[in-house]
Amino acid sequence: MAYPFFSLSKSHRTRPIDFELGSVSIRVEAVPDHGMATIWDADILIWAASQIVEARDAGLRTSRLMAATPYEILTFTGRGTSLRDYQRLKAALDRLQSTTVATSIRQRASGRRHRFSWINEWHERTDANGRPDGIEMIVPDWFYSAVLDDALILTIDRAYFDLTGGLDRWLYRLVRKHGGRQKNGWRFDFRHLYQKSGSLSPFKRFAFELRDIIRRQPLPGYTLFTEVETGGRMLLAFEPSPSCGKPVDGLVLSGTRTIVPSGTGGSCYREPKRLLSSSNKSENRALNLESNTESNFEERRRDVEKLIAKAGAALKSGVRKGKLTHANSGTIARATTPELPLGKLGERR
Repeated sequence: MAYPFFSLSKSHRTRPIDFELGSVSIRVEAVPDHGMATIWDADILIWAASQIVEARDAGLRTSRLMAATPYEILTFTGRGTSLRDYQRLKAALDRLQSTTVATSIRQRASGRRHRFSWINEWHERTDANGRPDGIEMIVPDWFYSAVLDDALILTIDRAYFDLTGGLDRWLYRLVRKHGGRQKNGWRFDFRHLYQKSGSLSPFKRFAFELRDIIRRQPLPGYTLFTEVETGGRMLLAFEPSPSCGKPVDGLVLSGTRTIVPSGTGGSCYREPKRLLSSSNKSENRALNLESNTESNFEERRRDVEKLIAKAGAALKSGVRKGKLTHANSGTIARATTPELPLGKLGERR
């Protein structure tokens, strides 16, 4: 999920997450007894989404009521099947049920928020002899409706379950969301990522962890590197890496409103690129956009030239249009948002 819906740490978190960006607002609250649901707990929602889609595609009637054995859920998410794993599963269900979310995402009325828990309720089933016989849960309508929306589907790699770091997992979801149909990749401002992650770490620690991820290159299907703008702003950039390995089956979750069938190839390790200093290569930053659909847009040189020409004409007429200067000076336009697509002008040589 590209937005901060979950704690990125396995430690007990009760401090709320408050996030606002444009028309998007999110508040996540936890209770002291269980703490906030973590990004690892969200694997259960990935399993639930996969079952809904699988049933729908098979022509079966779907429902918000889910039933399974702990073994099914644990093996799907790549966990062990010991007693300890079973106890951790129950603790995760408790956190998902007790964590509340209030968000404006997918709300038509301006300022309106939808409030829900990731699981409305859950309980253990028992057989006639009182022995455990499985788990039943009810997922919220906000989640269920998103799962059934075909327009919000992306494929992601099942190797996601092998990512051990909370920031690694969140960053992969973010990269996959923006890289779904953007063949040239994307750029992200470090401080914007910090805000969007909901991390409790100081910014310096967060930036250190980002650089460590770039060094390790753990994200399946993508290569990460850094760029530095004129003026010193640090950017995290990525581009798709050559696929290798065999496709995987199953269904996994990606994006704030997305469940996805996995099917991408295995990841290939590639050495991270050197730190780049961007000048004219960043001329298209003002055209950056936010959503998956918008990220399909490919910037063209003539569009940027028209933009520069219009700005120059406005400056000559005495009307100042921001801080845009001529591209040949090496100074770039201050972006309206800190998430930046890599178009043809951003291709590295």
